[in-house]
Amino acid sequence: MWLWMMLWVSGALSQENMREKLFSFPEESNTSYVQIFPDHKGPFTEASVCMRFRSDVTREYSLFSLATPRFLYDFVLFYDPVSSHQILLIVRNKPQSFNLQDDNFAEWTSLCVSWRSSGSVLFINGKTYKDDKTLDRKISEYPTIIIGQLQQSHGGGFSKSFSFVGEMTDVNMWDKALTDEDMMDYFADEEMSGNIIDWKALKFTGFGNVDILPYSDPYPCEAI
Repeated sequence: MWLWMMLWVSGALSQENMREKLFSFPEESNTSYVQIFPDHKGPFTEASVCMRFRSDVTREYSLFSLATPRFLYDFVLFYDPVSSHQILLIVRNKPQSFNLQDDNFAEWTSLCVSWRSSGSVLFINGKTYKDDKTLDRKISEYPTIIIGQLQQSHGGGFSKSFSFVGEMTDVNMWDKALTDEDMMDYFADEEMSGNIIDWKALKFTGFGNVDILPYSDPYPCEAI
C-alpha cells in the first residue's frame, strides 16, 4: 500500500496492473509526465482512446499526446476552454473540435474518442458528440505516447502552460474504432482492455512529480 503513495524513481520502466490505481499530477510542471509504451507499433487506420480524469484547471491542457517521427501531433486529445469549452482531437496535425455542454471536469469525467476515416465520435459522461468529416489519414508507425504533457518536439518540448494537473486512470487504447455501444459499455465493464494500451498490464516510465494512488470508482455500476 505504501508504494502507491510514494514517488517512483524517474526513468524506471515498469509493467503493472493499474486497476484501482491512478496517476496524480499534483502541480503545474514542464518535467512531470508518464510515458506509456504501446503493445503495437502501428501504423493505425483506426483508433480509440478511453480514460477517466478530473482536473479543476481552467486553462488549456493536454489529455493524451501521441507523436511519431513523421507527425508531431499524430493523435492528440487536448482541452481548450479559451475560445470555447471544447475538446480537440488532432490526427496527423489536423484538428477536429467538439464543442461541449456544461461538463464539470473537476468531477470524475469518463471520456472516449473513436476515430476512423469516415469521421470521429467523442463520448463524455454519457453524451455523444459526432464529427462526420471524411478523414483520409492514418496514424504513423513507432508512436511515442505521453500523458501529463503535450509533446511539442518528438518526446519532449514540454510547457507548463499545457501540462495536465489532476488525476487520471483507466487509460486504454485500441487499433479500431469503438462503436457508441462499446464506449458506453467500457465504463460499465471493467473487463474491457485496449490492445494498444492495456491499463491492466501497463508498460510505462514516470518522470518528475507524479504519484500512483489508489482509485475507487465514484459511480459504480450495480446489478439490477
